[in-house]
Amino acid sequence: MTAPAWLERVRFGPDGLVPVIAQDHLSGDVLMLAWANAEALERTVESGQAHYWSRSRKSLWRKGETSGHTQRVTDIRLDCDGDTVLYRVEQVGPACHEGTRSCFSAGLAGVGGDGAAPGWERGEEPGGHLLTRLAALVARRAAERPAGSYTVALLEQGTPRIAQKVGEEAVETVVASLAEGDERLASEAADLVYHLVVLLQSRGLAPARVWEALAGRAR
Repeated sequence: MTAPAWLERVRFGPDGLVPVIAQDHLSGDVLMLAWANAEALERTVESGQAHYWSRSRKSLWRKGETSGHTQRVTDIRLDCDGDTVLYRVEQVGPACHEGTRSCFSAGLAGVGGDGAAPGWERGEEPGGHLLTRLAALVARRAAERPAGSYTVALLEQGTPRIAQKVGEEAVETVVASLAEGDERLASEAADLVYHLVVLLQSRGLAPARVWEALAGRAR
């Protein structure tokens, strides 16, 4: 049987496999990396569900077939060299077998030569988009209530005050856009986004709800 034309563009390794990155289709968060052979890619295209090849079990598998944590594939992309595939997915439950949303949950120490660990601690959405990480940080502040935290102080004032701050920051962003330089505008816009994330936290509204609303308007 002749392979589909699109499959011929994929450059499989000597073992007949290609790495596949799974990315949340709304937030852009990196969820996991696995491997696929030609059959796994074909099954994915045919079913709309993410299929991979297990190198340890030497068998084809569908994400979530035992855990229920499925991946509905909304888009498939191939990198410029043809040797890496990207699945954009709608993830149900955690992507990682350890129960975290992303498999990329441990930072490596010493990067950059200064001995500092980059990124975020385990379980803090290290593979996530900047806004996902910001929302996770605000959620941690809400749960842990560390002393001296501006975020905690805002949350303790309640939703009406936080909403007022969002309004104030919006006005300052508008003023900066009309009468100030790019650096000032970027700073005010960052303040606005931060306070908006805190407002969502105060209402218990997950950022994913915002991504879904935005996706519905992407026309």
